[in-house]
Amino acid sequence: MSKNTSPNATRRNLLIAAGVGAAAVGATLAWRHQKAAAPVSPEARAFWTARFDKLQGGELLTSSLRGKPLVLNFWASWCAPCVKELPEINQFAHETPAWQVLALAVDSKEAVEKFLQKLPVELPIALAGLTGTDLARTLGNAQGGLPFSVAFDANGELIWKKLGSTSLGELRDLAKKYG
Repeated sequence: MSKNTSPNATRRNLLIAAGVGAAAVGATLAWRHQKAAAPVSPEARAFWTARFDKLQGGELLTSSLRGKPLVLNFWASWCAPCVKELPEINQFAHETPAWQVLALAVDSKEAVEKFLQKLPVELPIALAGLTGTDLARTLGNAQGGLPFSVAFDANGELIWKKLGSTSLGELRDLAKKYG
């Protein structure tokens, strides 16, 4: 210690240095979290800020699904190809716990409930109604057809999309490719 530095001044300087260091670490961690949490594409952002009614009541905030890869399927009870693929999507959800799956019904609650009495599935279903068509267009479905499926990686970025029926094999390949 030099003659001009008192123990109190040294202690104060050490506390200031520690505070500045902690602030720098905190800022770096916050920046990394924000970078990982915010999707780059406007398309992905449109999904992650959406809200839908849950079939069983309540509201689904899509932001609550962040952190794991997600397959999102737009379907309707009156759509024959949708009805054909839904059991395979349900199977994928059952056998691939590292992935989340959400079926967005572009349909009425009553029609979906009636449909599920005939063909029960265990995957989460939310009600998008006709506004689901707008979201599907934003995600790349320019034709507005059904079924339409997309996938997001664990960071929330859009990584895959398909208009028309998908199969269990395609979904398994998707999961292998994107982990």
